[in-house]
Amino acid sequence: MERSLSPRAPRPAAALFAAAVTITAFCAGDALARAYPFGPRTRSVNDLGNQYVPFHAHLWDLLHGRARGGLLVNWQSGYGVSFLPDLGTYLGSPFAPLVALFPRDRIDLAVYAVTVLKTASAAAAMAWLLLTLRPGHRWAAGLLGASYALCGWSLADASYNPMWLDGLIALPLLCLAGERALAGRRILPGVLIVALAWTANFYTAYMATLGAALVLLLRLLLTRPTRPQALATAGRAALTTALGVGLAAPLVAVVYFGTRHAYPGRVRQFAPVPAQDLAARLLPATYGFGSPALYVGLTALLLALALPFHRAVPAPVRTGWTALVLAVALSLQWGPTHLVWHAFATPQGSPYRQAFVLCGLLVIAAWHALAYGVPDRRALGAAAALLALAVLAAGRSALVGWYTWPVLLPALAGALGGLVLLGRAGRRTRLAGLAVVLLLGVQVGESAATSALATRMRLAHMDDYAPWGERQAAQAAAIAGADGWPRYRTDPGREQTVGNDPLLVGGEGAQYYSSLTPDVLSRTLTALGDGWTSRGRSVQSLDNAVTDVVFSVGARVHSPPDPHQKHVPPGGGPVAVTRRAVPPLVTVRAAPDGRPFGPSPYRNQELLLGSRVYTLPRVTVHDDGGRPVPSRRVGTGNALARPVITARCPAGTQVHLWAPHFSGTARLAGAGALARYRYVFPRNRAAMEPLGPAPASGRLRIELTPDRPGRIPPGAVGCLDTARLDAAAARLKATGATRVTVSDGTLRARLPAGSRGAAVVAVPRTAGWRCATGDGPERPAGDFHGLIAVPLDGTATTLTCTFHPPGLRLGTTVGAASLLALFLLTAVGAVRRRRGPVPPTTTSPRERVTTAS
Repeated sequence: MERSLSPRAPRPAAALFAAAVTITAFCAGDALARAYPFGPRTRSVNDLGNQYVPFHAHLWDLLHGRARGGLLVNWQSGYGVSFLPDLGTYLGSPFAPLVALFPRDRIDLAVYAVTVLKTASAAAAMAWLLLTLRPGHRWAAGLLGASYALCGWSLADASYNPMWLDGLIALPLLCLAGERALAGRRILPGVLIVALAWTANFYTAYMATLGAALVLLLRLLLTRPTRPQALATAGRAALTTALGVGLAAPLVAVVYFGTRHAYPGRVRQFAPVPAQDLAARLLPATYGFGSPALYVGLTALLLALALPFHRAVPAPVRTGWTALVLAVALSLQWGPTHLVWHAFATPQGSPYRQAFVLCGLLVIAAWHALAYGVPDRRALGAAAALLALAVLAAGRSALVGWYTWPVLLPALAGALGGLVLLGRAGRRTRLAGLAVVLLLGVQVGESAATSALATRMRLAHMDDYAPWGERQAAQAAAIAGADGWPRYRTDPGREQTVGNDPLLVGGEGAQYYSSLTPDVLSRTLTALGDGWTSRGRSVQSLDNAVTDVVFSVGARVHSPPDPHQKHVPPGGGPVAVTRRAVPPLVTVRAAPDGRPFGPSPYRNQELLLGSRVYTLPRVTVHDDGGRPVPSRRVGTGNALARPVITARCPAGTQVHLWAPHFSGTARLAGAGALARYRYVFPRNRAAMEPLGPAPASGRLRIELTPDRPGRIPPGAVGCLDTARLDAAAARLKATGATRVTVSDGTLRARLPAGSRGAAVVAVPRTAGWRCATGDGPERPAGDFHGLIAVPLDGTATTLTCTFHPPGLRLGTTVGAASLLALFLLTAVGAVRRRRGPVPPTTTSPRERVTTAS
């Protein structure tokens, strides 16, 4: 096989072969699962449907000039939120703008195409790296490159978190940058690679950088350079990383400070998975959300296991790579190193997001086992024995199901058979070709089956959302027909399709779901009676007339319940729009009430409105037998299966029920409107809902149907006087801004002459807002119960508020300094190269390229 392992094998051909195999297997897996776009099953589970598809839709709108806002402010979500942090978190990849090439109503297909392209690019990058580390045959590098791109982490976790796939690409690219540092080559390409990786997705780029640093450290140990050469290499690598991260600083710093101001998520404690689960995730066709997805294909796994026993490989090489793989595997299971991998914060979701680094190391170890010549029978026998022990251990894991064995056993036989044939082939081309075809078929088949299983399991265990269809088209048309921005907002409605409806179907509402949801937004809307999911980071639309007046929501879309959702019954009429006379985005409060928010969302709404509009009656909860329930707990027994709330409201007022810890339905007897509440501790909080008008008698009977244990708060019922609300809205409109214009991160308003007190802007007072009145200087915006407030002294008739993303100035300064340093270093290097040749870099005999094994 010496000739088949020729060092002249071209890297581009191997990269293209790896990409082709990856695309084939990836698409075959979705076709096998009958998932979009090859079947009726949706791919949009969890954050893919809630975050990534809507954010890419917003990017499409930005690139086509149709978005509300620009790079600084997203005016569509959360009543106006910073956009640069989301851009850096979800849309920083150079692949993301490709969605603009697709039609807007094919945004799901666009995101799928980007996902496939990213996965293929990771395969190509790994194949290129393998041939850089050690010469070998292009088909082998391509096959192992595909093994890396189709690893369990990629198929089970990153395929529906496509921003993470940038880290999958970054790892081999950063290792290539390390090879440049080791060879003493110019740092400019390496700096650009680091900057691109950290800009694309700094979270996984951080993990990939740690992995690449470990690879470079091992390469230094194996090449055994002199101490000055080792220090020079370490210095070049450190400088490359520092300058690259510095160039990415304008975006990375904004994301960092956006995280600092985000609503805090749930703090989790890390707990390592049992050894049998760890072994199970090495195998094909296994799935588990909270365990490390380490599958790389049985061919790569057998080769990696054979490396310690492969006598053709120099002892330091096999010892070094085996030790590195084991050390990283142990680091996944130890609390302190787990924190290091995750930037010292345990993720709220899967705690093994760094698993792709270990997958990459397994593939590199497999490459060294193959590039020195096919392992002999002794080495393959030892590898098969180790794999058999892993299979026995995995058999005790709940992650292995009946479906695992029909994939595992044929794939294992095919991988072993292919490697044995390859070892026997020698110069016999046909036998070698048969071995390659067999190994290729095993890789594609087991990866497609593993991908299909992950798709089906995700659909069974996670929330899922339908791709763009008639519902979204009807919502978008209704919103476009009611558009009045910036005179007023058009809210996509309470019956949401995804957590980021405004980005997907248009409008300007409260809805917003991001890892960077501002703390002030979530807390303010919660105080007003809003509901949320994802532990407060996915705020929802609030169907409430008072908050519509406060936030200038002049049009509201009402849609039937999404028939795709399993927890709501089908039904409802067509998409409709209701309109309301509301004040402008900027109002003037002559005597703003500065009292802090209290426990009642009704009184908190009145504080923001500046008028008393609610009557809060005494509430009593009765069980099925008519007996009062002092604890107000419902759904905890047979007697509380259908409890009733009684209260008294003025006739004709609009009845609202606020029950944040209630899950089920509520109906006002005689009114007919059914309101749904969704509470699941600690993930979901139910929103306040309107129930209908109070009867002429004033006696209320609210019938509850809980679907899980919950509790009704003391001040659950609020009776809204719509006449008082209309009068309050008219006063705010009469004294509010006469004209409001909005452009990206700037809001301007013309105020009535003599305005005194405070101008209140119906935008959350997130960090970064600065305002000026008249010709005065900009100052940090004030706060009025979570909204922007600016004091007025009666002299100014104009107001200008500008958003400065926190961290942008610091990041720009660091980026400019890094760019200047890079320019100077490049210029100095060019001058030196003109003056004289660069001394050659020595290489250890242990790593010297040879053509004979």
